[in-house]
Amino acid sequence: MIRKIISIDQEKCNGCGACAAACHEGAIGMVDGKARLLRDDYCDGLGDCLPACPTGAITFVEREAAAYDAAAVEANRAAGAQPLPCGCPGTNLKQFHREAEPAALARSGSAPSQLGQWPCQIKLVPVNAPYFEGAKLLIAADCTAYAYASLHQDFMAGRITLIGCPKLDGMDYSGKLTEIIRDNSIRSVTVVRMEVPCCGGLEHAVKTALSDSGKMIPWQVVTISVDGEILEC
Repeated sequence: MIRKIISIDQEKCNGCGACAAACHEGAIGMVDGKARLLRDDYCDGLGDCLPACPTGAITFVEREAAAYDAAAVEANRAAGAQPLPCGCPGTNLKQFHREAEPAALARSGSAPSQLGQWPCQIKLVPVNAPYFEGAKLLIAADCTAYAYASLHQDFMAGRITLIGCPKLDGMDYSGKLTEIIRDNSIRSVTVVRMEVPCCGGLEHAVKTALSDSGKMIPWQVVTISVDGEILEC
């Protein structure tokens, strides 16, 4: 039958795996570091993967394709098969419940991690990840964790953390952040950035996302100096 189905441009695909994580049906997988449509009959043609792609590698086409098979998708889910972003188990979705961990970590003399989920890179998280529901969101520049020693305790605790650097990633995060804020019940947004000018791109992306989402959400920006001091809060 002729129907609408996704097409993945292998030249544009950067192998981030965000589309594979966003595809509920398991139609997309990572093959040799690139996203591939694994089965036509798993693709429902609704395009949840499109907004997840940071490079615009995914589009719709109309072509001869097997009909969407909801029963086969459900059977695949029941069997426990889940696509992994980047083809690596280390990037599978995980959520951590930290309230049960401090006592054990205290015995080892280590401060407990406050990272609430995995992955945490903006370009890798799917926009519909379950940990976004009811979340307080921390959007932090990569370097803040190195410059500000107490980032875990002071900012990450109790929040879902997204990190990125628009200069190094070479992308505008505003579109993806808009989807995350608009499509989930985000309770608040805290931006932690460095004082350097390139971090302005991260702050701008968040402000744009908040505006474009159409939601009124409490938010704040905290600026960290290169020697680890809080400049603005």
